[in-house]
Amino acid sequence: WLFQAWNMAYNISVKFKENSPGVYADRWRWVERGIELLRDEGLRYNPNDVLIYRELAWFFQHKMGQNLDDANLYYKQQWAREMTPFFGANGTNFSELLQPQNTNAVLLREKYKIDPAFAEKVNAEWGPLDWRLPEAHAIYWGALGLEKAKENPDKVKADDLITVRRIIYGSMLQAFYHGRFIANPFNKTYELGPNLDLVPKVNDAYETMMKEDTKNASNIATAHRNFLRSAIYFLYEYNRIADAAKWFRYLGEKYPEKPIIDGDPNSFPQNVTLDQYAVARVQEDIGDTSQERTTAAIQGLLARSYYDLAIGQDDRYAGFKLLAARVYEHYQAEVSGRKSNLQRIGLPPFADLNRAVLDQLLDPQQGAPFAMRAVIRTQLGMPGETNVPPMTVSTNTPAAATVSSNTPAAGPSGSAK
Repeated sequence: WLFQAWNMAYNISVKFKENSPGVYADRWRWVERGIELLRDEGLRYNPNDVLIYRELAWFFQHKMGQNLDDANLYYKQQWAREMTPFFGANGTNFSELLQPQNTNAVLLREKYKIDPAFAEKVNAEWGPLDWRLPEAHAIYWGALGLEKAKENPDKVKADDLITVRRIIYGSMLQAFYHGRFIANPFNKTYELGPNLDLVPKVNDAYETMMKEDTKNASNIATAHRNFLRSAIYFLYEYNRIADAAKWFRYLGEKYPEKPIIDGDPNSFPQNVTLDQYAVARVQEDIGDTSQERTTAAIQGLLARSYYDLAIGQDDRYAGFKLLAARVYEHYQAEVSGRKSNLQRIGLPPFADLNRAVLDQLLDPQQGAPFAMRAVIRTQLGMPGETNVPPMTVSTNTPAAATVSSNTPAAGPSGSAK
């Protein structure tokens, strides 16, 4: 069962190219057939085989969830299309599914072999998760495999249980990085953003992994530290400053002798503030501290902030505005404090940089689409444009939209076969 399902989902599927730009219908058909072979047939004849649960979870985590296949965004789109009728526009609908004789619940059990009650239990233990995305289903099948192992302890090897747990932990990490749909109603697309509500449970998962797998505890600790660094930065981006500060303190207590800024061996937690760390992360992307690249980075952060304001991500709008201001302040402080003959040129006033970004976005000829411009003007209390076309904003669900991911998929604990 494992061999044939892998052959379908991996070896056969990749023989098929795009049907049209961005559309991989033939490839998706074989991926889904591999999943169905394990789920509908393999488990039918081997309901207590932990390795089948593990492999099924791996298909969701690795083949669909990660970005190693050119068609991964199409897979996510198709899976969201199939799951939205069950779990709703936010991917968290359990109240209706748990109603007696709910027709959707019956179909979910019969066609997809998903028990809504167990899914809710998984969501409570490992979530909150968006059940339109593959990571939630990877965790579901992994957790079900662990349940079967408890029922049949004499049929399970200890190493098998470790691999199943790794699937769950790896899927949780992926869900942290890109486990939330962010809608752009202006061009009918969706981004995949981080699920910041998972930070405490992903942290607990790492702590558990280090206790369970003592042989690899050092490597797991390195991954744990990198996760915390990302979590702090993402929380800062979303203007969840109190949460970012909490985990920044935790990182310092957990790994006090490890530098937290790449390339700075003296950046121990006690030597760096939260603001300094956030600015350093931006500088890593800039690559140097030239005036041109710093200006571009600040204006890029400001542009992103107004984009998020337009699509209703108010917390991220505030976070990016704050981050832009911190980068600006850091650069100006360095300029004023430099005493060498090679003086760096200071930046224009922050208000001027902000105004330039707004002017570009609100330009009727070359700026953002009219609907987006109108929302930005309204949110900032600016007067509306004159002689404008009627505003039309799409409210399609992710199942019918193009999905894009701006964050890298986190690597699994296991390796590809």
